Amino acid sequence: TSGVVANPGLFFLCFLHLAHCCDVPTLSPVLIFFVLFLFCFFGLLINHQPKCHNYMIFFPFSEHIQQIMTLEESVQHVVMTAIQELLTKGPVEAGTPETYGDFDSQSRKYYFLSEETDDRDYTHLRCLCVIQVSVLMEEKSSLQVELQSLRERLNRCETPDVSSTITNKKLLLLQSQMEQLQEENYRLDSSRDDLRVRADVLEREVTDLQLRNEELTSLAQEAQSLKDEMDILRHSSDRVSRLEAMVETYKRKLEDLGDLRRQVRLLEERNHVYMQRTCELEEELRRANAIRSQLDTYKRQAHEMSAKHSAEAMKAEKWQFEYKNLNDKYETLLKEREKLMGERDALRETTEELTCAQVQQQCLTDSLSAESGAAGSLAAEIMPTELRDTVVRLQQENKTLCVQESSYRHRLEELQTQLEDSQRSQNTLETQNRLSQQQISELSAQVEELQRALQEQDSKTEGSSLLKKKLEEHLEKLHEAHSDLQRKREVIDDLEPHVDSNMAKKIDELQEILKKKDEDMRRMEDRYKRYVEKARTVSIDYTHTHTQTAVYVVLMMMISRSSLCVQHDFERTRSRHDQEEKLIISAWYNMVRKPQEHAVRCCRKSFIQNTKHI
Repeated sequence: TSGVVANPGLFFLCFLHLAHCCDVPTLSPVLIFFVLFLFCFFGLLINHQPKCHNYMIFFPFSEHIQQIMTLEESVQHVVMTAIQELLTKGPVEAGTPETYGDFDSQSRKYYFLSEETDDRDYTHLRCLCVIQVSVLMEEKSSLQVELQSLRERLNRCETPDVSSTITNKKLLLLQSQMEQLQEENYRLDSSRDDLRVRADVLEREVTDLQLRNEELTSLAQEAQSLKDEMDILRHSSDRVSRLEAMVETYKRKLEDLGDLRRQVRLLEERNHVYMQRTCELEEELRRANAIRSQLDTYKRQAHEMSAKHSAEAMKAEKWQFEYKNLNDKYETLLKEREKLMGERDALRETTEELTCAQVQQQCLTDSLSAESGAAGSLAAEIMPTELRDTVVRLQQENKTLCVQESSYRHRLEELQTQLEDSQRSQNTLETQNRLSQQQISELSAQVEELQRALQEQDSKTEGSSLLKKKLEEHLEKLHEAHSDLQRKREVIDDLEPHVDSNMAKKIDELQEILKKKDEDMRRMEDRYKRYVEKARTVSIDYTHTHTQTAVYVVLMMMISRSSLCVQHDFERTRSRHDQEEKLIISAWYNMVRKPQEHAVRCCRKSFIQNTKHI
């Protein structure tokens, strides 16, 4: 038996030999169970080898099975086919299907239980082991009965003559089997006790778990009911808060409704007052329209008269300027006449002296014609060589100086015309300045009247404040234009032809001032456009209102006048800008002309001195 246990291959070969030698019904049920178990185990070993290690500890043939597992797969397949042939050899008679029919199902259960989770496998395996122990106990009792019957048969049949070698072998085998079965019986008893203890512990745990599960289910039901109640309470509390908020809003609305009713009453009273006032204002408006038509006619007449007056003033100033120019020309002509008279007298004296000298020279030539023949030839040879060069040079210089003098005279005429134009523009600017000052004074008086009218009124609307602001802005612009005029007048006074070394610096400063003025003019244009648009919008808004119409009409007229004044000022400043540029150019030419005139005078003096020496 030790060799068979040590070598599982020999064990299976012996088992197969015993099965072939003996009939299948003579095999014990334990061996058949073992064969079935090996068949199931080899199926698991071939299909799911890692799970076999978990189940080997619960069976008595674990050592043999471990040795079989160390074999090759081909050997394991051969053993499995041999077991199948042994099982399919014939029916089993020793074991009834009632006792041994569930082995196949148990093996299948072991196979299918291997695929479940570890915890469930452990508990199910323990339960199956308990069932198997009970089955094995029954088998043990049946085997003991068979053993007793076999012993009785041996005692009956035990004669030295009948004994044979075959029966001895069978007895030896049976004895060995009996010993093995007894050992297995002891093992099974010990395992049964352990399993019973484990089963009791597991049953207690199961009962505890069931009780705990019931308690937990009851607690879960209570918690669910409490949760439902909490949800209901939350929903009801939310609804209560919403209803309270709605009640508060309704209370506020009721309070607001009372306030609104009071306001409606007050508004009805005010509306009644306003209706009466509108009726009065409509009557006043009718009167104001009649008066306004008259005012328009008067204003047109006044405007025409002012235009005529300004035109006549301009004409008078032009005549005055022309008179001044003619007077200046007359004075200059008188001075030139005096100079020419002096030059004429000087020329007469020189001509008389020359005639006397010629007469004396002719007398001398007649008397000394014979004596001074040789000396005259020498003088004719010596004197022309010295004088010819000087005469030619003086003639050329005279020609160049005449050309320069003509060009200088032309420039002088141009500069005089420019100076006259600048003086005319200066006079026009002065007249425009006076007219603008008159308009400013008129506008300031009108603004003061409007301010008084606005102060007399009880209610001051936002429109009137806006109009006041616009009027103030227009007045500020007019003051700025006036200040610009004064500054430009100072600039014009500075641009008078004075010979200074700092003239170039002044010209640069004037150019910078002109650039600044250009920027200011652009800004003024933008502002003027904005103010015109605002005035139009204000006029459109105020045409819809029925209250304070007369005041608004007057204000609109004032705004239109101020806008016209601003337009005129803009045009004047533009023309002034052009005139300033012309004045700067004329000043530059004057500055360049004076050194040229000085050079011409020096040349004239030198030429006159040379001629006198000659």
